[in-house]
Amino acid sequence: MTWSEQTWQAIAPIYKNIIEMPFITELMDGTLDKQRFQFYIAQDSGYLEHFGRALALLGARATNIEDALAFMRFAENALVVESILHESYFKDFGIQGKTRLEPACHHYVHFLKSTAALDAVEIGMAAVLPCFWIYKAVGDHILYNQDKQDNPYQEWINTYAGEEFGIAVRQAISICDTVAFNTTEQMRTAMTEAFVTASLLEYDFWKGAYELRKW
Repeated sequence: MTWSEQTWQAIAPIYKNIIEMPFITELMDGTLDKQRFQFYIAQDSGYLEHFGRALALLGARATNIEDALAFMRFAENALVVESILHESYFKDFGIQGKTRLEPACHHYVHFLKSTAALDAVEIGMAAVLPCFWIYKAVGDHILYNQDKQDNPYQEWINTYAGEEFGIAVRQAISICDTVAFNTTEQMRTAMTEAFVTASLLEYDFWKGAYELRKW
């Protein structure tokens, strides 16, 4: 069993909680309150900026040139492609510019940036992986199970259930499996711990948006 397979098993209860939480179930059936989605998108826009910087830092630290290039491309996607997508959401959902990072987002981005900067690069790669993998899994879950045909959040669903995003997700998983295979058992354990922590922060990010949680 690969490191990623073992680690996904470790977060199975967290993922179950994610797909069953009100934010996701209401997003899936199109009934999510607009104010909650506005809050989420505004926070996610800020998150992506910091996430992109963490990815770029991991690209700079990667010892393998192919891994370095891959993480630089991931960073570009987070900073450019998804920011364009968010700009369309800002317009469509009447969001007036970026806002400060609220607690859930603030906690998450600082965990990612500090891990990317100060821990072993393998641990940093594992820490950023849930943002790829869980979003793809959630997007696929919603697309497969949704009934509503005129969902106001369909563009978001299609983005994360899409094949283009899936290619990046599979590449990120493959890189983590390779670095895990080539390191020590102690390092693999630390990678798993970082992945689990980031998965909990993914859950809390959506929970914070549903609760409109502010400082």
